[in-house]
Amino acid sequence: MLHFPQRKNLTQQLYADETDAPLPETLNPSIRYAYFSTIATGGKSLIQSCRDLYLRRTVCYKTLKPEFRHDPIENTRLLREARISAMLQHPNTMPTYEIGRDNRGHYFFTMKLVHGYTFRELLNYRQRYDFSQLMNVIAQVGNALGYAHSVGVLHRDIKPDNILIGPYGEVLLLDWGLAKVWHSDDAAASSDATMPDLDIGVSMTSAGKLQGSVMYMSPEQVDREASIDFRSDIYSLGAVMYEALTGHTPFSGELVRKILDDVREKVPDVPSHFGSIKVPKVLSDLTMRCLSKNPEDRPDSAEEVVRIIQHNWAS
Repeated sequence: MLHFPQRKNLTQQLYADETDAPLPETLNPSIRYAYFSTIATGGKSLIQSCRDLYLRRTVCYKTLKPEFRHDPIENTRLLREARISAMLQHPNTMPTYEIGRDNRGHYFFTMKLVHGYTFRELLNYRQRYDFSQLMNVIAQVGNALGYAHSVGVLHRDIKPDNILIGPYGEVLLLDWGLAKVWHSDDAAASSDATMPDLDIGVSMTSAGKLQGSVMYMSPEQVDREASIDFRSDIYSLGAVMYEALTGHTPFSGELVRKILDDVREKVPDVPSHFGSIKVPKVLSDLTMRCLSKNPEDRPDSAEEVVRIIQHNWAS
């Protein structure tokens, strides 16, 4: 299990005055949440903590930034993210509590609030952790992906920033806002123009955030291939594993165009190339298989990745 420096204890003492207080006779959902505090702002979303006055607990509250609240595509994406998050009931996904509209009619959804560290924060201090601790995180993300893939969900945004390690060692795969699901009618799946894929063009407003994402994209995701499938997530998981083993992303650079070309064409150095600590061959070989340009050459499933990680590679 991973151990982190303790953050401020935010656990609230429970008292009967709180647990036994009656609900209002008339429940007004517009005044259920109060005491908002911003946690983070994404590209198009706003994430806050707030107090659920009915259940007397603090939750995570996600909505769109004001400038996107009337964008039909972004509203559909937020709905999709909320429902996917709620439907993926797995130990390695974040519990979703409620979806609704605020008093101005804008969509929001609430989730469990976890005070933890992202895998990105952990990798910033990678030298403190051994391979078994790091691979335990990768395996749990693989478990979440295996479950998601089994019910037809492709995450499409696997990166260290979207992996959260909680105070009890739990590992949670976050942010299903770019997830892809298919229509029940196969013919409709290829003609869905209402939910365009991730834009990696010059219209993106945050070059830094874009670069952070493209480091983990598969070649087929970069090229927006219509035939993209679950093996794209396996590539992305391999890119995260590569960074966990070496301290480096598979490709790097200042120019996004150059990184995209490398993702399409360049084979990264094998993990044993970096540093003085020998990377176990089993893990090195697995990482390079995940990063294969051809999806056919990657592991067949996230479950296969997890099985190999859990093998006795340390011997």
